[in-house]
Amino acid sequence: MDIDVKMLLFTLLTFFSPSILAQFDDSDLEDDNLSDLTDFDLDLAPRRVPRQVKAMLTKESKPHIQELSIKTTIISRYAFTAVSCTLLNRHSAAAEGVFQFQIPAAAYISNFTMIIGGRIYASDVRPKEKKVKQEKGGEAKPPNKGDGGQGSEAEMELFRMAAIIPGRNLAVFLLTYEELLQRRLGQYEHVTSLRPLQLVSRLSVDITVVEHSSITYLEVLPLRNGKASGAAAKGASANAKTQGNTGNPTPPVTTAIKQNKNVCKITFNPNIVQQAQITTSGILGDFVVRYDVEREMGIGDIQVLNGHFVHYFAPKDLPAVPKNVVFVIDTSASMVGTKMRQTKEALFTILRDLRPGDHFNFVSFSNRIKVWKPKSLVPVTPLNVRDAKKFIYMLTPTGGTDINGAMQTGSSLLSDYLSTSEGGQNSVSLIIFLTDGRPTVGVLESPLILGNTRAAVRESSCVFTIGLGNDLDFRLLERMALENCGMSRRIHEDADASAMLKGFYDEIGTPLLSDIRINYPEDSVQYVTQHLFSNYFNGSEIVIAGKLTNQSAGSLHVQVTASSSDKSIILETDVPLRQREVETERHVKTAAEVGVKAGAAGLTDSVGSLAKDFVERVWGFLSVKEGLRERLRSHTSAEREGHTQQATNLSVAYHFLTPLTSLVVEKPQVLPDGTMAGPDPTPTPGPIPDTDKASSANELSEDSEVDTPQSLHRNENQSGQKTSGVAKTTGQVQKKPVKKSITLSRTSADGDPHFVVEFPLSKLAVCFNINGEPGHILRLVSDHRHSGVTVNGALIGAPAPAGSHKQQRTYFSTITIVVKQPSHAYIEITPKKVILDGRDRMILPCDTTVSVESGGLAVAIMGKANVTVTIGGTISFVILVHQYKNPAPYQRDHLGFYISQSKGLSPSCHGLLGQFLFEDVSLAELPVNGTSPGDKVSTVLKVKGRSVPVVQKTRRIYSGTQSVDCWFARNNAAKLVDGEYENYVVSHLFDTGDWPHGDNRA
Repeated sequence: MDIDVKMLLFTLLTFFSPSILAQFDDSDLEDDNLSDLTDFDLDLAPRRVPRQVKAMLTKESKPHIQELSIKTTIISRYAFTAVSCTLLNRHSAAAEGVFQFQIPAAAYISNFTMIIGGRIYASDVRPKEKKVKQEKGGEAKPPNKGDGGQGSEAEMELFRMAAIIPGRNLAVFLLTYEELLQRRLGQYEHVTSLRPLQLVSRLSVDITVVEHSSITYLEVLPLRNGKASGAAAKGASANAKTQGNTGNPTPPVTTAIKQNKNVCKITFNPNIVQQAQITTSGILGDFVVRYDVEREMGIGDIQVLNGHFVHYFAPKDLPAVPKNVVFVIDTSASMVGTKMRQTKEALFTILRDLRPGDHFNFVSFSNRIKVWKPKSLVPVTPLNVRDAKKFIYMLTPTGGTDINGAMQTGSSLLSDYLSTSEGGQNSVSLIIFLTDGRPTVGVLESPLILGNTRAAVRESSCVFTIGLGNDLDFRLLERMALENCGMSRRIHEDADASAMLKGFYDEIGTPLLSDIRINYPEDSVQYVTQHLFSNYFNGSEIVIAGKLTNQSAGSLHVQVTASSSDKSIILETDVPLRQREVETERHVKTAAEVGVKAGAAGLTDSVGSLAKDFVERVWGFLSVKEGLRERLRSHTSAEREGHTQQATNLSVAYHFLTPLTSLVVEKPQVLPDGTMAGPDPTPTPGPIPDTDKASSANELSEDSEVDTPQSLHRNENQSGQKTSGVAKTTGQVQKKPVKKSITLSRTSADGDPHFVVEFPLSKLAVCFNINGEPGHILRLVSDHRHSGVTVNGALIGAPAPAGSHKQQRTYFSTITIVVKQPSHAYIEITPKKVILDGRDRMILPCDTTVSVESGGLAVAIMGKANVTVTIGGTISFVILVHQYKNPAPYQRDHLGFYISQSKGLSPSCHGLLGQFLFEDVSLAELPVNGTSPGDKVSTVLKVKGRSVPVVQKTRRIYSGTQSVDCWFARNNAAKLVDGEYENYVVSHLFDTGDWPHGDNRA
């Protein structure tokens, strides 16, 4: 590894509430030596530092950020960002240093390295361990790059890594990430998050933009905090650009811009005093650069480099295509208040922007569905617009959420209109669907809703979905949009929903082309990314990349076909490949030279090897995104597995941290004397020893070596930020005594799996086996309608031991717990990690001891032993973690599920275990043959009016540490459990559907 890796990228993000701005003047400056500031290596004289800043620095107990350097090179919209963060531990004792940085949700991390105590700790990207079931249907998780969908504006993710820094020593954290900037509303936007949580001795941001076409527009915004201001600023910028207004917003202090025709260099270097004048909290905000380039007439801009090509297509000066649009608006009770008010404000504004050639209608839905004009779409006239405003004004939130019924109604309206003579051929049909929740009325299962939507839409229109707030099934909205040629957008709870709704509509409100097809000769290219598009909207851009099969070919024939408002369009030309490659090489070289002139030689060395292959990396980036999208909308397991494997291979090949890969980094070891442990004297081939694995996109497991749990209290983070790893450790940390033992009932499912049910009133225990199939997900506890709790378990397979009567073994590889009360939360537990997805998202490794409390929900992990989930103080589940150091062929890391407390569950609870919690049973003896006194008798269990033959057995539980005498029911628990085995197999890990035969009464 090159030592110049120090100039790679590090991203630091956080989400604390901004402090009140502090103001300083010359009267605050002191000449007296208040304290020695030499350690801080400031870039100005100590006498010029105000006493308040001196006091803050000298009182710092945690390691100080001596330098934070962020360097970005953007080559033809593709951005390479390198962050370097140097932490200084001024004290003699070792201390924990935390590096965290916010990166755009659409970006992929491509490298992470630490340099601590003179040792380099490099990272590696590896495929994730395969799960039995990865589809999460109804799960409400924050939108993420994992699915390749469109996230909400300026959405960010938190990258976090903690490490022990020896006393009087430095630690350098280096991170790089890459992203393809998307064109929205006629401009590209690059966001750099500056939230180090403390004043930084030397802070620098350097951004270089090198474009093949001329840069026609560029602005640097004031530092931005929050989404609402971002949405408003973007709209204002777009308007100013359109109107030729040169009055750009004032850039942050010290910002310098140097620009010529194709190149722009932007720097921002506030010293520690200037940072304090902005804020003393260390949360400066987002440094935002926006720009656009000259558009070529014809087929667009094609760039060629090293056997790959990228094609940018964004035609201009086209008339708008008339649109047929149905707005489907959620008016359920949860929309009451600000959500409904802001939605109405946005709809009033959107109505004013409809064009005379458009046709429209409105559908409102709760548990009832209302249509403004029941029979068809209506043209845009002053009278219809006025009546529509009245309809919107009268919308009142009430009732549940019938998503399926609303989509069926909206689709039927459009289909019926398109089948009439008024439904013009040269038009674009859109359904804009807005909700803030999950389906609670009508069809509740996500797969059924998606299938019904596909059948109703029949590829005649595109569905655009908008999710308001945090308590919704955004995965369902993503899939609904992806499967019907649309986009999805999430607007978080505290965002300016009115501005963002209007901004989203502006992106899709002006279609210029439909049915776009971009063709290249089949014998000239291969592995081309998506080249068929339903619509092209004004202000956006289509980007395609691929490989050239013959690099020595002189030209590449390109043909573009599409439909505009009044005609079909065919554009074609022969692109001179050698000429384009020379031009592309030239502006890659220019980017490197600008970096060197700006003093960024380290950056040039470290990312230069990536930048010189930027066209190939654009292809890799787009191919991974496309694979993840196809994976999300695949309908069969074989199809999904194919897309998963393809996207995983590409992610590993290009070293991208995606939802299908993990970032593995060696954990630094600190000796008792505070020094760093040396390297192993004889390194061995194979996996890096003693590693932590990141378990989701852009996250690293925390390096935790404490003996007592940390209490991770949720902080109100900035809207739209996703947190990765143990991001919430930035909150208050409380030490709690470790419970060396836990109290369990015997009601459990553990091992192969072996089920045990304890009946305290009858003083009996009953046991049974379930011979399930690998990949099946079993309902263990089902009480969603009453207590709001559901527990599911996914099975993984293993070969049976030699001589066993079984053909295979099955174990629980994943346990999921869905909680509806007091607030929605989703908990996914595997032998490696616990994912808590509620108002915030936390990922906790199972090899650490930690506890998390949020509202009425508590999760406590005893490292490498068990996980306890407590809900409302009246329901407790304990999940035992079984891990093998050297597993036999028939062994798998797995979980055991125990019900510790069931007081809060209702008598209507069901599931393989839940159905017995409130039952009483008894034993009886029946003669086997006739009724003679000498006949043999068999023991039967009387349960729910049924007689179940049983035999006595002894079963070991709690990892074999205890035994329980139980009555065993054979034949896969036939007659013991309600219904059949198939009734307990659910569609996905977070399925909360009711027991198909009502409650647990016979």
